[in-house]
Amino acid sequence: KYTATNSSVAQVDDGAIPPRSPQGDGALPPRSPQGDAGLVAVAGPGEAAITAWYLSKIAIAAVTVPFEKAVPPEVFTRAERRNFIDDLILAKLQSLNLPPSPLAGDAEFLRRASLDTIGVLPSAEEVRAFLSDPSAGKRGQLIDRLLKRPEFADYWSYKWSDLFLVNSEKLRPAAMWAYYNWIRDSVAANKPWDRMARELIVAKGSTFENGATNFYLLHPDPLEMAETASLAFLGMSINCARCHNHPMEKWTNDQYYGMANLFSRVRAKDLPGDGNRMVFAAAEGDLVQPLTGRPQPPRPLDGEALPVESPEDRRVHLARWLTAPDNPYFSRAIANRVWANFMGVGLVQNVDDMRLTNPASNEEVLAALAKFLAERHYDLKALMRAILESAAYQRSSRALPENAADRRYYSRYYPRRLMAEVLLDAISQATAAPTAFPGYPAGWRALQLPDSNVSSYFLKSFGRPERLITCECERTAEPSMTQVLHLSNGDTLNQKLEAPLNRLERLLTAGAPGEKIIEEAYLSALSRFPTRAETEKLLEVLSQAGAGEQKTVYQDLFWSLLCSKEFLFNH
Repeated sequence: KYTATNSSVAQVDDGAIPPRSPQGDGALPPRSPQGDAGLVAVAGPGEAAITAWYLSKIAIAAVTVPFEKAVPPEVFTRAERRNFIDDLILAKLQSLNLPPSPLAGDAEFLRRASLDTIGVLPSAEEVRAFLSDPSAGKRGQLIDRLLKRPEFADYWSYKWSDLFLVNSEKLRPAAMWAYYNWIRDSVAANKPWDRMARELIVAKGSTFENGATNFYLLHPDPLEMAETASLAFLGMSINCARCHNHPMEKWTNDQYYGMANLFSRVRAKDLPGDGNRMVFAAAEGDLVQPLTGRPQPPRPLDGEALPVESPEDRRVHLARWLTAPDNPYFSRAIANRVWANFMGVGLVQNVDDMRLTNPASNEEVLAALAKFLAERHYDLKALMRAILESAAYQRSSRALPENAADRRYYSRYYPRRLMAEVLLDAISQATAAPTAFPGYPAGWRALQLPDSNVSSYFLKSFGRPERLITCECERTAEPSMTQVLHLSNGDTLNQKLEAPLNRLERLLTAGAPGEKIIEEAYLSALSRFPTRAETEKLLEVLSQAGAGEQKTVYQDLFWSLLCSKEFLFNH
C-alpha cells in the first residue's frame, strides 16, 4: 500500500489493484507498466513523503520539487546565520528555491519574543528603552532577560499544565494545587525535562505532598496511563493499537499491551484529607491482553521487556528507557513542542503526531535540536535561547513574492493569533484594567491560573482547552462569529475601556496632550510608535470632536487598536 502526504504529490496507482475500466464494463485495464513499483504524480512545488507499509513494516521516501523561480546562490550565502539552526534551514530553503525574508525590525522582534517566551506584552517603557538602545547585542540581552523573568515560569507552567491536564473538575482543590505547584516549581528551577519526566512516571506517595502523583489520579486505568504518557513525552498516539495492530504505524497490539502492562501495578488508597490519596506500586498484578487472554511481558514500546515475575516497580524500567539519551523519540518530541511554540508550526505538525509516517518538514533541524537538547542534559532554556537567537526566528513575518506560498519551511515568521489566555492578558495590560477571576486574588493574569476549570466567557470563546485529554487539538485558534461579536460589542473590551483608573483615565486625569495619549496607546497595544501619518489623522479627528466627545474618540482609538490584526496576532 502506498500513500502520499502533503499536497505536492498525489497517489495515482499503487501497482496492486488497477482501477476499473472507465467505460464502466467492469473489466480491469492492463496493469501499469510500472508494476508493483507504484506511480505518483507531482501536483505542485514543495516536499512530500511517500509511505509504503506492509503489516507493521514501514518505509518512507521523500519527493522534493523546487519552486519554479530560481534564486541566486548569493542570496543564501549572504543570508544572516546565527547558529546551527540557520545553516540547516537555509540549506533546505536553497534546495526549494525559497529566499528568506529579511530580519524583523526591533519593535517587531521585541513584541514577538516577549509574547512567545513569557506570554506578556512589553510595556511602553520597555519599548522606548529597547528602540532607543544603539548597542549591537541588545537582542541577545533581551533574550537573557526574558528567560529570567518571573513571568517565564507562569507561561511555561501554564503550557505544561495543559499537557499534564491540571483540572479541578477531576482533582480536588488541594490535589490540583499540589499538582500545579510541582509543575511551577519545576519550571522556576529550570528542572531538566528528563528529570520532570522521571519524577512524574515513577511518582508515589501522598497526592498532597508529591504533586506529580496526581497524574495517576487523572488516569486510573493502565491503558489511559500508557496512552497519555506516550502522547505527553513521545508525541505519539498509540491508542489505535489498543484493539489491533496499528493500521498506519509500526505499533502492534502486543507492543501496546506490553507498554500498558508497565502501569498495571499502580495502586492508590485513601489518606486523611479531601482528595488526598497514596499512590504506590504493588508487587503483583498484570493486565490481560484481550486478543490472547494472557499478559504481555511489560515492555516500553520497542524497548527491552521485563520478566513478568519481576517484583521491581515497572515504572522505573519505563523511566530509564524513556529518558535515555539514545531514545529516538523522547528528545525529538519535546524539541518539536518547544520549536512549535516559537516558530508557530512544528517541524512535525501536529506536535502530538510524531508518527514515522508523518515526517518532519526538515529532518536535519529536528535531529540537530534533539541532539543539542540531549547534550545539554535537557535544559529547555538552552534550547529556547538557541531558537530565539537564530536568524530563522528573527526573520520578518512579511512575505516576499517568492516565499509567500511557504507554510512549513521557515523562510519567514508565520503570524498566528494569540492564544486565548495571552490575548486576554494583553487586553488587560494594554488598557491597564485587570480581569477578575472568581476565587483568585485581584490582579491575577489568566496565565497565572493553575486550573482550566475557571469560569471565563472570553477564554472559552477564544479556544481555551478543557484539559480532558492530552492533545493540542483541544486548544483552537480557529476564528468564529462568537469571537467577532465579543470583540465588537462584548463585555470584556467595553468594561475595560470604561473601567475607573484604566490607562486612558489616568492619562486624561494627568492632562496628557492628544499626541501623548496616541503614542501611549500604540506603545501599549502594538509595541511600536505610531507613524506620523497615523498621528496626524488621529489628531485631526480629535480636533473635530467637541469637548465632551474627546474621551469617546480616545476609547474608540483603544478599541480599534485592540481589535486590529496587528494586536490580535503575533507577527
